[in-house]
Amino acid sequence: MSTDVSGMIECRPGARLWGPDDEDSVWEPAIDLFLLNRGNAYDGLACLFGVRNTFGFRPLAEGRGFPDDASDGLRSEFTADGGPHDVHGTTWLTCDELNSVDWQETDASGTRSRASAAGADTDWGRVWNVMHILSEVHEAENVRLVVWFH
Repeated sequence: MSTDVSGMIECRPGARLWGPDDEDSVWEPAIDLFLLNRGNAYDGLACLFGVRNTFGFRPLAEGRGFPDDASDGLRSEFTADGGPHDVHGTTWLTCDELNSVDWQETDASGTRSRASAAGADTDWGRVWNVMHILSEVHEAENVRLVVWFH
């Protein structure tokens, strides 16, 4: 049985303008992962989110759950996929965290690097590019990718 990933990039434009604690600093949907991702390569899912991690990667963002402060658009997509009853592994990763990743870190065997599994030259590269462009406008801590699996 295969595992598919769904999700969305969100940004928080108000945080840049009024600060992260302002009542208008809410998360807004930016782009659905479906529009950027062409596959579900398991090594990428393993090194990023700990899903199907037979590779032994130390996941970057495993099992954080659905963000309490998610945008209405993200909540709608999550609900449409069945929500917590029909999906698993829900988690998120900020662009700020992405900027500090050691892409040369390897899996347990020492043969696959993060870069080869989910770096800029993989299908995940488009996702990272969009997140980086949004972070140029809204700052890296105000851009995140939220994902879940089915």
